[in-house]
Amino acid sequence: MTETLIEQHLKVLSLHRISETYKEEADKAAKAKLGYQDYLQRLLEIEVINKIERSINRKMQIAGFPQVKRLEEFDFSYQPKINEKLIRELAGLNFMEEAKNILFVGAPGVGKTHLAISLGVKAVQARKRVMFFTAEQLTVMLAGAEVSGNLNRTLGNLSKVDLIIIDELGYLSLTKQTAKLFFQLISKRYEMGSIIITSNKPFEEWGEIFNDDIVASAILDRLLHHSYPFLINGKSFRLKDISKNN
Repeated sequence: MTETLIEQHLKVLSLHRISETYKEEADKAAKAKLGYQDYLQRLLEIEVINKIERSINRKMQIAGFPQVKRLEEFDFSYQPKINEKLIRELAGLNFMEEAKNILFVGAPGVGKTHLAISLGVKAVQARKRVMFFTAEQLTVMLAGAEVSGNLNRTLGNLSKVDLIIIDELGYLSLTKQTAKLFFQLISKRYEMGSIIITSNKPFEEWGEIFNDDIVASAILDRLLHHSYPFLINGKSFRLKDISKNN
């Protein structure tokens, strides 16, 4: 009867992890001769850890990473020109508190997306709201929102995200209209929220990406004002992997 009531109360309070472990923890507490408060503290610690893990897992799903990449897996020895110390400092996420941006620019395969995602994962682990888009996904979404009359709402929602990652900017040129929509997003987040961008195009060629030198200049002005730009000149990790397999 007592166990039934306990489980009912735990269910009402949504203390699911405690419901699964309280019997086992009670046996451990008895053997260790723990007091009631120590036993209760242990149960609450288990529930808190579980809720944090579930929160992080939900945020990982919402982030939409194409795959999970971790900073600990990045081979800095293969890209010695990257400022490893600065990257590891950025992993502390102070740049987000200051609403600063990070721009990774370099040829395909040098690790831009890996670094962007790994910093995004760090942010999720800190229970920040993160969203990952390719540049194409983002502009298609913004264009759809404009057509449906929901652009302001979409921009408002994106402005509330702690960190937005925009990958592969430059692989496809934008139309003048989508370039203006992209500019609106950058302006909305200017000095309000951080953005990480990866691009295969050097800054002087961004006029080609946006089909408009003036819009490109305005976007770069806002992105670079408070930023950490990384110009990565190195070898492709993909070629490294190919050579390993041969």
